[in-house]
Amino acid sequence: MREERLLERIRMREKMPGRSTSEDPKKVIDSVMLHLQKVLNTRQGGVQIAEDYGLPDFNDVLHDRAAAPREIEKSIRKTIQKYEPRLKAVRVKYIPLEDNLLSINFEIHARLALEDTDQSVIFESLVGDDGRITIRS
Repeated sequence: MREERLLERIRMREKMPGRSTSEDPKKVIDSVMLHLQKVLNTRQGGVQIAEDYGLPDFNDVLHDRAAAPREIEKSIRKTIQKYEPRLKAVRVKYIPLEDNLLSINFEIHARLALEDTDQSVIFESLVGDDGRITIRS
C-alpha cells in the first residue's frame, strides 16, 4: 500500500474503494521517481511545508567547478534521506558527461523499502542547462 504517497493513496481510495492492498514494486518505483522529480526541482524556501524542503540554489557553488559536483551530491543525498522515506542507504555519485558539458549527471543508489523486503534501485538524475533535474530509473 506504500506504493504511493499519502495524497496519491487518498485519491485512489476515493476512485476505487475496494482496491487491493498488495504492493507492486514497479508502481512504488514510479511513485518514488515522481516524488524525487518534485522534491529535487523545488528550491529551498519555495514552499510552506518546510524551509529546507527541496534543494538549495546552486548558483554560488557552480562557480567552483571542482567542488560543485560534491556539494550537489551531498545536497541531493540529504534531501532524499529527509523527504523520501521509502529509500534507505542513499548514495549519490557524480558521473561526468564528456559529450555534454552544460549538464551534470548523478546516479542515486538506494534500497527501496517494500512491505516484505528491500530492493536495490538506481536512479539517474540529470541536471540540465536550464537547472531542471530529470529522474530516470
